[in-house]
Amino acid sequence: MASIRRYDPFEEVMDDFLKGFFVRPVVGESVPATPRVKIEVSEQDKAYRVQAELPGVKKEDIQVEIDGDQVSIAAEVKQEKTVKEGERVVHTERYYGKVARAFRLGQEIDQAGAVAKFADGVLELTLPKKAAASRKQISIS
Repeated sequence: MASIRRYDPFEEVMDDFLKGFFVRPVVGESVPATPRVKIEVSEQDKAYRVQAELPGVKKEDIQVEIDGDQVSIAAEVKQEKTVKEGERVVHTERYYGKVARAFRLGQEIDQAGAVAKFADGVLELTLPKKAAASRKQISIS
């Protein structure tokens, strides 16, 4: 089950200041928080456009699921760097593991027409809106 955290715009700034200013953290060692998939959603007349930042991810490690008006993006960031003999990691801020994000849009998505592109660490989804079911008035006899 995913944990929900309140967004704090100063969290990254303070982390960079406290941890990145010196090689070793000023405050005791802490476990880095799981990074969020940063997204941008724009709406057009007939479709939604979603851009998601997924740096360091290969396109075969990305899963996108659409269920009605809900979109889920999940990716696996794999560590490919190996430490050579006689070398040790002094400080790292890179994250390796699974990241995911799910959100709802205002209208159901036409899954058959959905298109996904991945280039330069950015996933771009074009999600066409499903035609709204027209209301039918029934005459009473």
